[in-house]
Amino acid sequence: MVFTSLTFLVFYVIVFALYWQFDTPGQNRLILVAGLIFYGWWDWRFALLLLVTTGIDYWVGLALELEGRGPQRRAWVLLSLVTNLGVLGFFKYFNFFADSFVRLSGVFGMHPSPFVLHVVLPMGISFYTFQALSYTIDVYRRELETVHDPVRYFCFILFFPHLVAGPIVRAKDLLGQFARRRVFDPSTAPDALRQVLWGLFIKIVVADNLAQVVSAAYDHVDTTSGWQLLYATLCFAIQIYGDFAGYTHIAIGIARLLGIELMRNFAYPYFSRSIPEFWGRWHISLTRWFRQYVYLPLGGNRVSPRRWAANVLVVFLVSGFWHGANWTFIVWGAIHGVVYLGYSLAWPESRHAAGEIPGGPALVPSWRSAAQMALTFGITCLAWVFFRASSVTTAAVILRKIAVDVVTSAPALADKRSAIWIVLFLGVEWVQREHANPLYLDHVPRPLRWSLYYATAAVMFLFAPIHYTPFIYFQF
Repeated sequence: MVFTSLTFLVFYVIVFALYWQFDTPGQNRLILVAGLIFYGWWDWRFALLLLVTTGIDYWVGLALELEGRGPQRRAWVLLSLVTNLGVLGFFKYFNFFADSFVRLSGVFGMHPSPFVLHVVLPMGISFYTFQALSYTIDVYRRELETVHDPVRYFCFILFFPHLVAGPIVRAKDLLGQFARRRVFDPSTAPDALRQVLWGLFIKIVVADNLAQVVSAAYDHVDTTSGWQLLYATLCFAIQIYGDFAGYTHIAIGIARLLGIELMRNFAYPYFSRSIPEFWGRWHISLTRWFRQYVYLPLGGNRVSPRRWAANVLVVFLVSGFWHGANWTFIVWGAIHGVVYLGYSLAWPESRHAAGEIPGGPALVPSWRSAAQMALTFGITCLAWVFFRASSVTTAAVILRKIAVDVVTSAPALADKRSAIWIVLFLGVEWVQREHANPLYLDHVPRPLRWSLYYATAAVMFLFAPIHYTPFIYFQF
């Protein structure tokens, strides 16, 4: 069940209508049932797996509350880590490690018979695994009280708006919201609906239309020119942003309509003036998770410069591997890690720029800001080549063809309509970058405001592709 389907619309309307008829326990029970239906719609067996791992974490939390001694507490939190990371590792990385072992053996002249096992990846397993670990680790650190109500705890994991693709909200920021009765707030509903509309627009119109251009080039690298591959890389940068940010906007919007606040996950990352700023604006919930549970436990920046650099690289390599079982993701993470270190050393202030207005306060950016944004976007696109390519070898071929054609031939634009979507999308985001929701138009007269809403919906229906394109981050 996906957000852009008619099935989900009917599902959500039913949940929304029933939700406000109950008190707090009833609302929570409905969320739990709705989450199981939503997740089990893909495969009921994975819903059972999710219940088992969630149940283990719930009991670990209770055991940590009762156990006061260090070794026993470490044993319980280790059980949670092994269970969650073990399930994640098996389903997501088994085939990767098996294939890598066979290839490595071949280097030394050994040719073992590969163990072939087609492992189907549970939807969103990387997201809900990190969500669950935030609870048991925080309880172990005594930063969070144990939850005794199993329904409330299961709601924290099974809340369907963010279940399969985030945002990854820490337990202490979400569990408390299920402890009180939610009351419909008509003052926040309009902005929530606008956020849903913008999310649907950038997913269906922008991302899904650009997906066709990207696939046409990246699926036929041998017969595609360097200029086409360069343009497809630009399209992919916008596609993955529109796809993932679109999902997040919808998730935040439909959650707010149910009285639950989820954290912001994107803050106009392509207007960043450095790679450190980019990572303060892109997939913010994942960046904060890695900072809290990987970077700081490794010592953060409270260690020697060499150790700090190693900590940063470890975080980015792990982040790349989190995204997928392929060497391309590891290279993608390594590129960002190395460049992040370079920016941090040459321009330390760039690590704190995410709190500023993206691209600066001026409507027309200065030449300096424009150059910084262009350089950051170019580096990001370079890394996206590895993220999108099927292999590191294919990514190298793409980069070589781009470099050769840019030097030896004239530019060639393959698809003009897609360029219109890119300009429109970035133009709206640039003008509205001071607002969390680009469709926030309360300063605009009501007739014009509603005309723009209807126009957005009309464009969405007129230019939606015939074929559905799955959300990219569902595979993670």
